[in-house]
Amino acid sequence: MVNLNRLEGFYWVAREGGYSAAARAFPRDITQPAIHQQVQRLEEELEVDLLERSGYRRVRLTAAGERLYAYCRSFFEGLPDVVSSLQGQRRRLRVEAAGLVIHRLLPGWLQRVRRTRDDLELEVAELDSPDLDRLRSGELDLIIDHLPSVTPDITTREVAVAHPFIVVPRGHAHDGGLSALLDSLATTPLVCYPPAFDQHALQMAAVREHIGEPTRTIAASSVEVILSFVAAGLGYSIVPWLDEKGPRRAGVVAIAPGGHQQRFPILAAWSKRSSIAPTLGQVVELLSS
Repeated sequence: MVNLNRLEGFYWVAREGGYSAAARAFPRDITQPAIHQQVQRLEEELEVDLLERSGYRRVRLTAAGERLYAYCRSFFEGLPDVVSSLQGQRRRLRVEAAGLVIHRLLPGWLQRVRRTRDDLELEVAELDSPDLDRLRSGELDLIIDHLPSVTPDITTREVAVAHPFIVVPRGHAHDGGLSALLDSLATTPLVCYPPAFDQHALQMAAVREHIGEPTRTIAASSVEVILSFVAAGLGYSIVPWLDEKGPRRAGVVAIAPGGHQQRFPILAAWSKRSSIAPTLGQVVELLSS
């Protein structure tokens, strides 16, 4: 019979790739030598090598270690959910998403989660710029946004697609064709995301491609605020939208430059090392259902 404490120590070393990292990530206070001893005794108990050194403070799994880790991983990752369920507790999922996603995508998703997973409680907040390090540290469970680049330690799933739209005040002349409209916007103020936001760079690249360098800008923190400023006649903008028909807002006209060939995937992202990774995968499936 395998000792469960030793198996738990092996799980954390295998998951974190080293003894020091395992001690830091362990859910209870434990020292690096204690974890090393757990793994060593497990190897003696099984009479097989499970780990081998692969660099400074790093280890990798042997073939036997791979088999054992694949078997015990689902047990240790699923255990917190089972314990919470047995104790009648709800597990809180911390989610951050772009404002557009929160307004257009999440209400229906939250309803589906509430109907199918009464063991979960979701805490949703709007993000300015996605920070994947917050997933790695466990500060967040899920990020939903357009993510230009993702590292291999992050799991992603496409849940929607955004298309760019030029939005102008309804009173702005736009019946002379796209070329005439773009020319008229060259001297019109641009309503854009603040420079500190990741979306700002994407927005400015689109403006420079279709219109040119803006002569004047007005910063706004979200798509909703941008559309409000455009409707008030303060300027024009290029915004993402999850519906191919574009935003429908009183006082705003939306035009898709070049049709809908440009697409920006909206991804749900979570850490592969999250202790509730299987639960997150199940919950994310409800986003596109």
